[in-house]
Amino acid sequence: QVQLVESGGGSVQAGDSLRLSCAASGRTFSSYSMGWFRQAPGKEREFVTAINWNGVSTYYADSVKGRFTISRDNAKNTVYLQMNSLKPEDTAVSYCAYGPVPTAQAMRALASRPDLGSWGQGTQVTVSS
Repeated sequence: QVQLVESGGGSVQAGDSLRLSCAASGRTFSSYSMGWFRQAPGKEREFVTAINWNGVSTYYADSVKGRFTISRDNAKNTVYLQMNSLKPEDTAVSYCAYGPVPTAQAMRALASRPDLGSWGQGTQVTVSS
């Protein structure tokens, strides 16, 4: 089983930036995808973004396009999420996920079928106005 450890969460003001990291162990990233999900208080877990380890393709939820950037460093087995122009509605627990799917877009399915993937413990992101 893939082990994932997130870090980098915190409390910031609206308009600020935050960078999350997800360190993976136990697997290589080739032929699989990695992504980020988040769950706000009282809401369902939602897809944020993902990256395909078999290429350079990425996919973003409309709510974060132009503000968030996902990247990877295969040498370090680490995925990053750069979050800029943060808004109060971005407040949520952010989760890193590993999925046995070949494309970044396919990672969206893990929101409704979390049992299909491996998950980190989550890191809190709080954005105040």
